[in-house]
Amino acid sequence: MADCTIRIKRNGSAMVTGSFEVLDVDGNPFAIEGEAYICRCGQSQTKPFCDGAHKTCGFESAPTVEA
Repeated sequence: MADCTIRIKRNGSAMVTGSFEVLDVDGNPFAIEGEAYICRCGQSQTKPFCDGAHKTCGFESAPTVEA
C-alpha cells in the first residue's frame, strides 16, 4: 500500500489522498486511488464518505495537532 495523507477540514470532512483502502464493518475493502472525503459529522447518507451534510447540520470541529 502506498503512502497517503489525511487532512482534517475545518467544520467538514477528512480529505484522504493517495493510494489506500477503506474497510467496511465486515472487513470488505474498497480501494481508492486519488482522493476521498470521509464523513466526520455523522449525518452523511453515503457513509463512510461525505455528501456535504456537514454544511447544513451545524457541525463544528477544527482539531489541531499538538506536538
